[in-house]
Amino acid sequence: MKLHFSIPAAEELREMRGGRYVVYSVCLEGFLLGKARYSQLRRWDAQLRQLFGSAVPAFPPKFYLAMTKSMADERQSQLEQYLQNVTLDSNITNSDAFRGFFRKLQQDTFKIQTQRAFLDVYLADGSNIRLEIRTSDIAERILEVTLCKMGLSRELINYFSLFFFQDHDDGALSVVKKVAEFELPYVSLQSMKELQCKLGIRKWYMDPSLDILLMDCTASLNLLYMQAIQEVKTNWVKPTEGQMQELEFLQKKANKAKFLELIREMQFYGYVRLDSCICDYPEEGCSADIYVGNNEIHCGIKLPTNQTKEVSFKINRLRSWQVTFLGATKDGEEDTLELRFEYNDSGTWQWIILYTKQAFLLSSCLKKMISEQMMKAAKEGQEMEMKMPESTTNSQKSSIQQKQTEIVGAERGGLIRNGAMVLEEEKLFTYQLCFYEYCGSDDG
Repeated sequence: MKLHFSIPAAEELREMRGGRYVVYSVCLEGFLLGKARYSQLRRWDAQLRQLFGSAVPAFPPKFYLAMTKSMADERQSQLEQYLQNVTLDSNITNSDAFRGFFRKLQQDTFKIQTQRAFLDVYLADGSNIRLEIRTSDIAERILEVTLCKMGLSRELINYFSLFFFQDHDDGALSVVKKVAEFELPYVSLQSMKELQCKLGIRKWYMDPSLDILLMDCTASLNLLYMQAIQEVKTNWVKPTEGQMQELEFLQKKANKAKFLELIREMQFYGYVRLDSCICDYPEEGCSADIYVGNNEIHCGIKLPTNQTKEVSFKINRLRSWQVTFLGATKDGEEDTLELRFEYNDSGTWQWIILYTKQAFLLSSCLKKMISEQMMKAAKEGQEMEMKMPESTTNSQKSSIQQKQTEIVGAERGGLIRNGAMVLEEEKLFTYQLCFYEYCGSDDG
């Protein structure tokens, strides 16, 4: 799956000998990952091309003459496209060449050398596991060490992930972003100090029924239980009064399995809740509470009449979406993001806009739901083939394959520049990243 790479800014600098060069700000999920010159990226591309050949997408060409502004903008757009497309191949993103490049880039940008350090990884109950790490350890390694230390079976590690989150004074919980597997959590925390983020473990799947696969392992059962209690306390889950009494009874009895079995029946269990935001549905300027999970985006929209309208946007009626960077707010303190999605409402396609600083997180959740649908469709197709008599297998196989192809098509596409950086995907879904202004010139 493509990662949310972007280059929203470029800065022209002067070398000591008087020459000029451009440094590009490489962002992941809207946060600065590192700064790189064109020449650095070109050398990295050559390294990848030696290893993976034609699987590596085309790299922006070198200009031998002075670049105009339009040429500089085109290069910036092409570099964005390259970073997006190179992540399509998991063999590349899992390689030492890919991970080593971004490790060095992140460390060099934030001037953090490789050394031993302590890192706190928080659990949903507020406790933490203190690890002795190297500052160059990637998230995949830190997650694996933490979960194995807790006794989690290795085959279940992929059901969890590291996240950066914020605990607010009023008890609210904000998930800031999912940590990429190749990201350096220690360095990212240092670069995000002003946000006062913590590093924590949360389950990473959007289908609540997948809990069942984790119930037989004590460590995963404990993780699910702690997160479920946290989501009740922070008002992510919406139990009725009677359900709340049952949950409290089961919690007193420490009956974790029954607690999780009951909470799976409750509204918004297993969803990711976003901070309150603004939307343009059913009219401009409405505030909304957003819950995403179980194949829907659920919005509790406060109307100008002070009434609340509950709206569920189903993922199977959503054709495309895009994330757009709108620039800084008036006070200059925070960037403004929007996520807009194209939705089929009673046979008519329309765009719904959510103005939220968690737009990239929401986009990641949507992609996760699609990937789970793809896996489910593939599994159902295999089971149907096993159960069908041989005489009917061939006639049914084509329709099964067609259904899968429609979903898999969501993962193909490229970038288009038309005054903004746009990532397009084919078929059912479109992921687009749009950024307003760019500057830049040649690095040689």
